Amino acid sequence: MDEAQMDLYRLKADLLKAAGHPIRLAVIDFLRDGEECVCRIAEHVGAERSNVSRHLAVMTKAGLVAGRKDGTMVYYRVRIPCVIDCLDCIEQCLRERVEAEAALLNGG
Repeated sequence: MDEAQMDLYRLKADLLKAAGHPIRLAVIDFLRDGEECVCRIAEHVGAERSNVSRHLAVMTKAGLVAGRKDGTMVYYRVRIPCVIDCLDCIEQCLRERVEAEAALLNGG
């Protein structure tokens, strides 16, 4: 593998790391229906606004979400909708794994 290809894999890994926290995944999932203010996001994930803001900053830097300011409020949205598809795919993989493990436990 050449260095350019390895650099691309590093960038992909960085993006996955930026999403790789339960609160961040919950935020992305919450934003699937459109933009929300930080206060509603924090309420939904059950975390302090300051903590959610730090997570949003990491995801914004990685390009996963984008924010816009409206007065004193900041609203965030998923920047690239296929990220939601990726989360749905991961959930399907988990379902299939659980079903396969349950089948093994049930002898079949």
